[in-house]
Amino acid sequence: MAPKRGPTGVGVHRPRGGGGSRFPLAIVVLFSLLLVPLIFFVGRGLHTSSHHNDDLPGPGKEDVAWRERLATQHIKSLFSKEVIDVIIASTNDMGPYSLDSFRKSNLSASWRVVGVDSSVVIDSEINQTSPDVRQETHKVKRDVDSDNQSQIVDSPAKLARRQLREERREKRASNLVQQDDDAIVKLENAAIERSRSVDTAVLGKYSIWRKENENDNFDSTVRLMRDQIIMARVYLSIAKMKSKLDLLQELQTRLKESQRALGEASSDADLHQSAPERLRAMGQLLSKAREQLYDCKLVTGKLRAMLQSADEQVRSFKKQSTFLSQLAAKTIPNGIHCLSMRLTIDYYLLPPEKRKFPRAENLENPNFYHYALFSDNVLAASVVVNSTVMNAKDPSKHVFHLVTDKLNFGAMNMWFLLNPPRKATIHVENVDEFKWLNSSYCPVLRQLESAAMKEYYFKAGHPTTLASGASNLKYRNPKYLSMLNHLRFYLPQVYPKLDKILFLDDDIVVQKDLTGLWSVDLNGKVNGAVETCGESFHRFDKYLNFTNPHIARNFDPNACGWAYGMNIFDLKVWKQKDITGIYHKWQNMNEDRALWKLGTLPPGLITFYGLTHPLAKSWHVLGLGYNPSVDRSEIENAAVVHYNGNMKPWLELAMTKYRSYWTKYIKYDHPYLRNCKLSE
Repeated sequence: MAPKRGPTGVGVHRPRGGGGSRFPLAIVVLFSLLLVPLIFFVGRGLHTSSHHNDDLPGPGKEDVAWRERLATQHIKSLFSKEVIDVIIASTNDMGPYSLDSFRKSNLSASWRVVGVDSSVVIDSEINQTSPDVRQETHKVKRDVDSDNQSQIVDSPAKLARRQLREERREKRASNLVQQDDDAIVKLENAAIERSRSVDTAVLGKYSIWRKENENDNFDSTVRLMRDQIIMARVYLSIAKMKSKLDLLQELQTRLKESQRALGEASSDADLHQSAPERLRAMGQLLSKAREQLYDCKLVTGKLRAMLQSADEQVRSFKKQSTFLSQLAAKTIPNGIHCLSMRLTIDYYLLPPEKRKFPRAENLENPNFYHYALFSDNVLAASVVVNSTVMNAKDPSKHVFHLVTDKLNFGAMNMWFLLNPPRKATIHVENVDEFKWLNSSYCPVLRQLESAAMKEYYFKAGHPTTLASGASNLKYRNPKYLSMLNHLRFYLPQVYPKLDKILFLDDDIVVQKDLTGLWSVDLNGKVNGAVETCGESFHRFDKYLNFTNPHIARNFDPNACGWAYGMNIFDLKVWKQKDITGIYHKWQNMNEDRALWKLGTLPPGLITFYGLTHPLAKSWHVLGLGYNPSVDRSEIENAAVVHYNGNMKPWLELAMTKYRSYWTKYIKYDHPYLRNCKLSE
């Protein structure tokens, strides 16, 4: 049977047999009640005497210790272990056997709770434990009390050493904590520096970490309103699907209000004053819609559909951007058109004797440096001539041969009559007056007169919409209809008495003296040009159709391309190799545009294949009309910089970072430029 517990909590067993007397149990209880005060006072006396005798000599301390041991032995002989445990548990913190005394005075710093009485904390924890745990705790109390009793009789020297040890422990602990704090601060600072050094651009345009996240003051209201509009559209679709007409109407109303409040704002400062109110109202409505309509599968599907729709819109916008940029690149700004018209009128008002340029005797002198420039843009041609003359060591030995069309012939003449290029020689011709350049001789002219080419360029039903015409627009460039673009293949015919000539495009700027090009040994080649095969799209297979057997048999698809725009031509070797005849042969084969699309670079690559001498790259740097990452040091060290691409420096869509290399050769205070409102 389970033992019954008496008033003092001591288990007492009944004697075996029936109906035993309870007299022994009463005696034990009485004994306990009488001796508890005795034990209390004995313990109190021992404790007090030990404190009073701290300063006594050694024999006195030994006597006290002997009496303590004797009293302890007497107590243990009178009571069982369970009774002593009950007595210890019942005593307050005044006795030598109290665990509270040890907890209050001897706890390590790491166990102390700041602002809380440690005895209260530990007692509450002990009281909440199970009886088994409390019993184990009582055992710990006895062990600690015995240690405490030994501490009481320690000498002052030991106490001082113990105090020093405690101080060292506390100091060491504080130092370790400080070191940990310092290490954490260093790690945090290092992480911040590393995060600042990360180039977010490497993540690409479509990184979810948008640019505004890098700014602590990004426009959160605008972003939140945009996100709300997206979710409102999602719930609008779901409400329509589930026939929630009231909610549908409310979402439509709030959506329109938010869109009006947001408008075209890109920052919080641009928002309408009603935006905060619309933001709160939409937030409340979205919470309501979430409670009624939220379905994870449906919401995910709607967001995915919206993402796909946005992707399609991006593709469409890219096509539109390509179309519009091509269109802008092919147009003539109003200012340049105005300049040409004003100059043309003034030229034809001049008497015939004043329309002639000086130093005409230099035009066929082989000892001079001759340039070929074919252009219908007066302003662009003036920059080419001005930049060349200003950087020439001896301008008097430079001769410029300009060829333009009938429309701009008067303007080109008038400009250089008013603004002669110092001591350099200049001559302007009209391509329409070259009687030998006709359709019976020139395949390109014959093709342009054909019905198929007219249909390609001029048929009304030809796809010219933003979506369908963007990819082919650049091949329908009006410049391909002009013989000015193809005249570069007829240089010996245009200048029969010259041995060498430097061909320049009208979208280049000369930054250094170019006379060194005439002394370059072309090693029997016809064309001296800078190669552009640093990247894959500048090789032959980019420009030519290698599925055609004529192209595949005769050319290497990985052959390096080269740049048209600044080319030194040996006209003697040209005539020997019959370069113009090679050009005519391939043009006749490409009448149906099966070998290459329209343009002059593909036939140039074919015509001068194996006949091109590579020049040093510093002579000619390209890409200023399409590449925003051309190295600035390469630009500044180049003899010629080329604005090849759509972003010509005279257009509004030109890249601002490169435009200054071109504009510094224009005098915007010129009366004609001011009258036509041309400004930097």
